[in-house]
Amino acid sequence: MTKQRFFIYSTVFLIMGLSNSVIPVLPEIATASSVESGTIKYTLLFSGYFIGALLTLIPFGFLADRYEHLKIIIFAISLTAISGTILTVTNNIHIMILARILEGSACGAFFPAAYAMLAEYQKKNQYLGEFNFLLNAGLAAGAVAAGFLAEEFIKGAIILFTLLSLIVFIFGIIKTSSLQNKNKNNNNDKNNLILKTKEKTHSNTTFLIEIKKILNIAFNPLFIRTWIIAFFIFGITGVMLAYYPQYSSGMLSKPELGIVIATVYISSMTTNLIAGRSSIKFRKMINIGIILAAAGVIISITQPLPGFTLLGIGSGMAMIGLPIAVSCMNISKKDKGLSMGIFTTFTYMGLAFLPMIMGYFTKYGYLAMFAGTSLLMVLTLLLKDSSKNNTS
Repeated sequence: MTKQRFFIYSTVFLIMGLSNSVIPVLPEIATASSVESGTIKYTLLFSGYFIGALLTLIPFGFLADRYEHLKIIIFAISLTAISGTILTVTNNIHIMILARILEGSACGAFFPAAYAMLAEYQKKNQYLGEFNFLLNAGLAAGAVAAGFLAEEFIKGAIILFTLLSLIVFIFGIIKTSSLQNKNKNNNNDKNNLILKTKEKTHSNTTFLIEIKKILNIAFNPLFIRTWIIAFFIFGITGVMLAYYPQYSSGMLSKPELGIVIATVYISSMTTNLIAGRSSIKFRKMINIGIILAAAGVIISITQPLPGFTLLGIGSGMAMIGLPIAVSCMNISKKDKGLSMGIFTTFTYMGLAFLPMIMGYFTKYGYLAMFAGTSLLMVLTLLLKDSSKNNTS
């Protein structure tokens, strides 16, 4: 493995690990700041990360084409270390919300540049698979570490991933020059990298054209169903991650909660591998995913482990089916990447805003809120599929 790929892989693992190390201890962190579950401040402490990512993914996507990818990734891991440090040293709810938004901005800065770098390799399919595996592994590790370390110190996992982020940041700074020189001067890299033959030109006119394309695709009636399902299938996971720690406080210990949350990512990873190799058509895959995810929410009310496992399987199937649906859209080939970016934006919108919306209903009790979330997920099955492509 090259130092460059090691840097990318370790960064995605740590960014995801830190983001999820907050989840199992969210109620305790909020309580230390005199914030009650279901309030807007509590929800923002969870959703701030996704709001930060949502606001920065597209801007950093443009910047990733204009500046050196490696420097943007170094910038991203620095934001991760800074946000982790802030979360560690303060209990001020407003500062912690800002830190979570900053942490999400690190995600927004990292992913466009990381995907762009890995896509340049001839073995890009293999490397992107490894990258996505480590993404989910980081999420699972963050949840498990938070659960077990909370017995000694509530913010133990946050400290752990912050320290590791600082180490990786230093590694990136030290190795930047050597990595860049190696990519420029080592002729053997021709076997690994696809040389770019066209120089990209950018102008204000190009920027406005891109914005128009984004709006046309995002609000095209033919694609709305896919965007809405993406919003809810990821948003339903966000609702469970935001409110289940408080709901299960008398049911599960912190280590048990960490393991339960980790099952979402483990079952999702396993489903990705199986569903990705199956012959199930993407529409059926999406519909099955919706039903399983909704059922998982209901079952988790009394049976945490089976419920979260089903939630992970359902979201995992949707993670395979939805991108395939996007790739089958009647969109110009040169805009396929843009459509994937819009898809990613809607997933983060779900993670950011559905927990905020459903937080209002916690005043009626967690059971009613979870049941309502599950019902909304099932109702997406009734949306009309306007796609002209019915072959897959």
